[in-house]
Amino acid sequence: MSTIKDVAKKANVSVATVSRVINNTGYVNIETRKMVEEVVSSLGYVPNQLARSLYTKKSNIIGLIVLHISTYFFAELIESLEDAITQKGYKLMIFNSKDDIELEKKYISVFNQYSIDALILVANTKSTKAYMEMSIPILTIDHIIDDSIPSISSDNVQGGQLAAKKLVALGAKNIIHFRGPSMLITVVDRSKGFYEVMDKHNIKVNSFDLAFKSPDLKAIEKFIKQHPDVDGIFCSSDEIAMYTINVLIRLGYSIPFDVQVIGYDNIDLCKIIMPNLTTIAQPIIDMGKVTIDKLIKLINKKHLEEIHSVLPVELIERETTK
Repeated sequence: MSTIKDVAKKANVSVATVSRVINNTGYVNIETRKMVEEVVSSLGYVPNQLARSLYTKKSNIIGLIVLHISTYFFAELIESLEDAITQKGYKLMIFNSKDDIELEKKYISVFNQYSIDALILVANTKSTKAYMEMSIPILTIDHIIDDSIPSISSDNVQGGQLAAKKLVALGAKNIIHFRGPSMLITVVDRSKGFYEVMDKHNIKVNSFDLAFKSPDLKAIEKFIKQHPDVDGIFCSSDEIAMYTINVLIRLGYSIPFDVQVIGYDNIDLCKIIMPNLTTIAQPIIDMGKVTIDKLIKLINKKHLEEIHSVLPVELIERETTK
């Protein structure tokens, strides 16, 4: 593997000159620059990214911390973010926090070592103060850690309202709401919108908290058996909805004739499972684009017209509702 010294020797210039050409810093005359670039190409020299970032204080790396990388929604969101980041000439460094504060502390140390240019938080962090002390732009997705830190989210209150209005319009009276963890802001907002509509129509909702990742099938089955007359179910994620459908079918319910089910997120699997899942669609691709556009502005120290952006959601009707 060629080194910067090999390039300098073959081009008959100093290491400093090669460095200025590679990093585009300082003056190098046109002829020398062209010669160095040709040597770099002929030797297949690849600069040491870490060393380069320490020198230039710019790594072209954006860090990302998510709560659970293996959930379907986060996986699709990460792909959207990576596509948008790559188009801007940056790379994505991903870490899975698993809701572990000690892991977060280690990640912050790694980010500092690599001199990342910016950070995206998609996790309900327990290390707010440590992130606030980092001297790089930070942007959060689906939650706000501080009024001064820009954020992107979909309209979770609207999403809950859309699900409730649909079930009400279809005549559902005996409602179950399988929520995600109730301490998450997304779950709180979706529940708020859902209950607002249900309260307006004097419909009682039986709620139960589940994990977003691998929800407990036995707990779902037990709760449904406690409410056998259920005719409408709203789930705070598509994954929870899919587990719920599995239980309903095993218990002998016909979907959507006995029970209508609405999920949340509109992940790709909604169109594959049988019956196809009616759900609230988050604008995942738009969330990725808006996030990166804002982050690039922050990196370039440009003014943001809007600190906290909320994107609209929509109801996608499929086979789990009438």
